[in-house]
Amino acid sequence: MKKTMLSLAVGAVLSASVAVAAPLEGEKTYEMLFRNGTLDTVARDAELVYSRTVSNSLKPEAAERDTGAVALSFREGEAVMAMLEFRQDGKHRALGTFPASVGNPMIMYFYETVVRDMAEAAGGSPFYIRNRVKEALVKPSDITAGEAVIDGKTVETRTIRMMPFEGDPNVDRMRGFGDLELRVTMSDAVPGWYMSLEAEAAGGEVYSNTLAFDRLDTAQ
Repeated sequence: MKKTMLSLAVGAVLSASVAVAAPLEGEKTYEMLFRNGTLDTVARDAELVYSRTVSNSLKPEAAERDTGAVALSFREGEAVMAMLEFRQDGKHRALGTFPASVGNPMIMYFYETVVRDMAEAAGGSPFYIRNRVKEALVKPSDITAGEAVIDGKTVETRTIRMMPFEGDPNVDRMRGFGDLELRVTMSDAVPGWYMSLEAEAAGGEVYSNTLAFDRLDTAQ
């Protein structure tokens, strides 16, 4: 594969000067997070590559298992499909196939991994966890404007933060996941829309999961 167009160092991506958060209605929150058409301008012979980094103090072996790269590629046909694949140490594993016309499925993959990771590490029903996360996606939220530097250029970003278990009566039973925070940073300057998708529990001391855009590749 040949790297082209864009490479992003997420570790130092957000500018220190960030605008004040503005309120966003629940419906608008969902529409922004699951934005339609985010793959429409990506060439069908391209591949979007994301890095996934996981730490989990309750289940360290799971973190080692799940840290690697996630690639999104396309399959032409009657309907164009977006295919996700997990890569680690030269091994590839298919994650699923989704209609490319709907948008970038990376966000669905991210939320499902958070639900699975929490259920594995803290116990409890994955259905309960998933429902709380789904509710957070349609609640009013704050959107924070910021900046990132991509290939030497400063671009605008928007970040949505969610706390799915805030006020939950079962917080004390969640083994540190009760303050789980989800953050999604987006930019029109990034192919596929998502710059980074992050989850943290106990400030990252119990659990962290970062899925960050790394690069766009094209076939040689």
